[in-house]
Amino acid sequence: MNHYQDILYEVKDLVATITMNRPRVLNAFTPLTLNELQHAIERAAGDRHVGVIVLTGAGERAFSSGGDVKWEASDEFQDHEYRFHHVLIDCPKPVIARVNGYAIGGGNHMAYFCDMTIASEHAIFGQNGPRVGSPAAGCTVAHAANILGHKRAREMWMTCRRYTAAQMLQWGLVNAVVPREKLDEEVARWCQDLLAASPTCLKILKATFKKQMEPILSYTQAGVIQEIAPHFFETGEQQEGASAFLEKRQPDFSPWR
Repeated sequence: MNHYQDILYEVKDLVATITMNRPRVLNAFTPLTLNELQHAIERAAGDRHVGVIVLTGAGERAFSSGGDVKWEASDEFQDHEYRFHHVLIDCPKPVIARVNGYAIGGGNHMAYFCDMTIASEHAIFGQNGPRVGSPAAGCTVAHAANILGHKRAREMWMTCRRYTAAQMLQWGLVNAVVPREKLDEEVARWCQDLLAASPTCLKILKATFKKQMEPILSYTQAGVIQEIAPHFFETGEQQEGASAFLEKRQPDFSPWR
């Protein structure tokens, strides 16, 4: 798979840049996008001419607005997204999220599953799941507590508020925040620091951090949904959330209270 439909792939100066290329929908992703991202990460991981991977979104409006709402209810979508987070964790090379705008829903957890996150000042972070009836679960949710602590993680996931890059720097989700015109320069600086390090030591460090995460990695999204709400997608609750989002109105979840 050397030609991609939804992403761009470039290697230059030992840095592989992988770009979600769906700017018309704020780089929302589908199972195809996630498949291509997985292939590209694994491709870079196996390339001796790559030392660091940068993950970003096309344009200046969004890193990613998350999963395409037309796909999010499907088991296919849940499985692909869960697997992609594992790809980021398993990759033996550092992965930097270059956040150049909205990082919402799946885009937000994609950013916090990367090893480091560098954001433009205009970046906005947050979750969407409960607001649109999308039942995120498993390590996708649990890892937020590793990054933010339980109180902040629960706030982010349960209230679906929006947060500035400066707030996320303070909370620990972001490593650095710069003006948008300085974003590439800052990302390059972090890449150079990482390229100066022993690649085997970095591989060992990533494996060590994964060990700390092992208690939550077995929590699959589909597994938790099946345990807690096995008939969720048949009740109409998810459909109400998705329809309200597409119709730009407040959802009415009162029948499922």
